[in-house]
Amino acid sequence: MSGPDGTARLDRDDTAPERATGREWAGLALLVLPMLMLSTDLTVLFFALPTLSADLEPSATQVLWIVHVYGFLIAGFLVTMGRLSDRLGPRRLLLLGSTAFAALSAVAAFSVSAEMLIAARALLGIAGATLMPSLFSLLRLMFHDEGQRRLAIAIMFSAFSTGGAVGPLLGGALLEFFWWGSVFLINLPPMLLLLAAGTRLLPEHRERTAVRLDAVSVALSVAGMLAVVYGSQELAAGQESGAGPVWPDLAVVAAGVAVLAAFVRRQRRLRDPLFDLALLTNRRTGTALATLLLVGVGVVGTFYLFTQYLQWVAGLSPLQAGLWTLPYIVVNIAGAMLAPALAARFGSPTVVAAGLAVTAAGAALLVLAAGTGTSLVPLVGSISVVALGQGTATALVSDLIISGAPARQAGSAAAAQEVGGELGTALGVAAGGAVGLLVYRATLTGTGSAQVPEPAVQAAASSVHEGFAAAAELPDLLGPVRDAVAHGLQAYAGVAAVLVTVAAGLVIAVLVGRADRPGA
Repeated sequence: MSGPDGTARLDRDDTAPERATGREWAGLALLVLPMLMLSTDLTVLFFALPTLSADLEPSATQVLWIVHVYGFLIAGFLVTMGRLSDRLGPRRLLLLGSTAFAALSAVAAFSVSAEMLIAARALLGIAGATLMPSLFSLLRLMFHDEGQRRLAIAIMFSAFSTGGAVGPLLGGALLEFFWWGSVFLINLPPMLLLLAAGTRLLPEHRERTAVRLDAVSVALSVAGMLAVVYGSQELAAGQESGAGPVWPDLAVVAAGVAVLAAFVRRQRRLRDPLFDLALLTNRRTGTALATLLLVGVGVVGTFYLFTQYLQWVAGLSPLQAGLWTLPYIVVNIAGAMLAPALAARFGSPTVVAAGLAVTAAGAALLVLAAGTGTSLVPLVGSISVVALGQGTATALVSDLIISGAPARQAGSAAAAQEVGGELGTALGVAAGGAVGLLVYRATLTGTGSAQVPEPAVQAAASSVHEGFAAAAELPDLLGPVRDAVAHGLQAYAGVAAVLVTVAAGLVIAVLVGRADRPGA
């Protein structure tokens, strides 16, 4: 087409999505702050527990609740807060949740008893559950161009990984100069900045879901998620310490599954459900959620056993073990940041499938590298390959889930993504602990000798903790115990390779070829 001067000009494509401006990118930088605080709070107490315990004198059970109740309540309230985000608007819910998060952080910092700190951490979890769906729902509003949205999601994904990784190190650094409450007060400046600038930099959804929240559905979703996550973590902890039978924890998980099944049945009957199950019938969203769950179970369980290997087999301190996990974190973030550019060229489904193939290959390499006589370098290198593939695939899986849902249900889709991630994490830790313990016991069976009496072997087989306690009294037992722990990691790495391969096959079968094109 010619212009007024007779020269040719290109028509502007009015159908192209509007690209983000400096305001949206500034808004993204603002959203990174609550994501960092949210993930940091999951791990920041790890090194603070000794000084906290000396001050508040909690019981052993109270210590566990101080550490874990925050994550339990986040998981339990995700579905409810996702729906509330659709109803109130993501910006409004984010700012309300951030206000509560800042206030409760101050309460936690100045707690005068273990009970007060547990209550504050529980309420922090509920406030934190408002943030996750709101953050990803806002990304859907702010970034209409697919390439830019993928990059924004990759940045948020990396922020969550970074926060969880630096949490223990940050807590340790603060405790060098301040009292234990400082690990909570660091939440205040970022949250106050978010509140000050949020109304200017963040948009609000004009189309909202004007429906009431079904109280029974809320209760079922919270109770079911809490039971599954709590039971799974207790199961893994019990297996590690050998404390009592596992059937009570299995019963809690089974009860949680039953409650979630009742939740699903109720959603099918309600005219205005708390969670619209139609989201799961969408081919793109449903496949992505299934992939997220399978990869979570495989990779998280493997990483959990890897951290146990570093401490039990390699004999590293918690801080040293944490430093050896940094390559995993760095490579995982690099994979996430690389994903948008790859998706723009090859299409999201192909890149997700390729990322999962790399993850499975890394898990297979880990099977070979996890022997007790090898250097840590091949082990860390192998799990870093897992991290590269998982980071690349998961960043795009998150985009598939959020972009595949209608805009008015973006909060619910983001909540579904986070629920899938929480379940994958909880089940991964539980499955990794279960398989690791089974292989540990099977490996020790029959290793008795004149130097290592069979009763000592049987005592050591009850748990990894008991095994190393027995080896402290009987040094000849140390080698077999370390071998048994290493074989547990090798076995579960093999399981992870199979699970991730199944996920890759699912993506290829359902998505690749149908929507696999640049910009898909």
